Amino acid sequence: MRKHIFNAGPCKLSDPLLKNSAEAVLELNGIGQSLIEISHRSKEFQAVMDETVELMKEVLSIPEGYSVLFLGGGASLQFAMIPYNFMKSKALYVNTGTWSTKAIKEAKLFGEVEVVSSEDKNFTYYPKGFNIPDDVDYVHITTNNTIAGTEIFEDLDVKAPLIADMSSDFLSRPVNVAKYDLIYGGAQKNLGPAGVTFVIIKNELLDKVAERPVPTMLKYSTHVDKGSMFNTPPVFNIFAVRETLKWVKSMGGVEAMEKLAKDRADLLYGAIDESKMFTCPVAKEDRSRMNIVFIFEEQYKGKEADFIAFAAERNCVGIKGHRSVGGFRASTYNASTMEDVQALVQAMKDFEAQNA
Repeated sequence: MRKHIFNAGPCKLSDPLLKNSAEAVLELNGIGQSLIEISHRSKEFQAVMDETVELMKEVLSIPEGYSVLFLGGGASLQFAMIPYNFMKSKALYVNTGTWSTKAIKEAKLFGEVEVVSSEDKNFTYYPKGFNIPDDVDYVHITTNNTIAGTEIFEDLDVKAPLIADMSSDFLSRPVNVAKYDLIYGGAQKNLGPAGVTFVIIKNELLDKVAERPVPTMLKYSTHVDKGSMFNTPPVFNIFAVRETLKWVKSMGGVEAMEKLAKDRADLLYGAIDESKMFTCPVAKEDRSRMNIVFIFEEQYKGKEADFIAFAAERNCVGIKGHRSVGGFRASTYNASTMEDVQALVQAMKDFEAQNA
């Protein structure tokens, strides 16, 4: 029986992705070779790469003048690559939790970092209406915060180049890509299995590279010029990304994904808000649709392990909160279903009936 998976990443993936990827690992398109045996220089894989890039552009309505890259190193390598390439003297970072904190740490190696933060309230809200200095080289945001459970639902209007880590809400809503100069993220939330990083970069940004020696492998221009094949790319993962994009398109695109995300989040947040046992610490207007965090009311704390075991008996797995904050977290990415959330809500109600 397929479990109700709420892992924050690697996370639940669509059934077509699992089926088609598994078949391709045994044999790709009847060619007598596994997907993970073929050369990345072969015509078979070049076709996969080309289709994946074109699907990304189609599904996200990416305008002309942007390149789509698939790289290694995760979003964490991007934390360093971005300032290495583009910070000449100063950048502004919006700090909304653990991952943006890590990005800020890397950026400080290359210049001055202006920080706008929600740390004053334990990252339970998303900063708004902040001022941006005229002399920053770029503005960096993290659109969704997997640990704190906050999300921004608008595309900001800023004069400086806008760079966004969209690791955990990518493909969950329409995005006006034209407002961004660089969008990046790890695949292991909404896009595919862990092991590949997507980058959508405005080609004009490559004209704004800082005047410093940058190792070849860490230059964005290297990967743009070589079509993500300067070194051997993660062939299996890119195939899986293609399958996700095909599935999203077949489901009605990012508009359909957004409706499903809202429906799932409304159901679970509704159950939390109606509960006498559970509560959500995040400001309502900033509550993430992807990572729904909740905790026990004070008088019930200490029963976390009991509830996690109770939910697991009902096939709901992956709800333990991040080790840095505790509590609970249900990650409801694109492949999550209403049935998954309904099962968790029922487990919450049953546990409350027995323990409140």
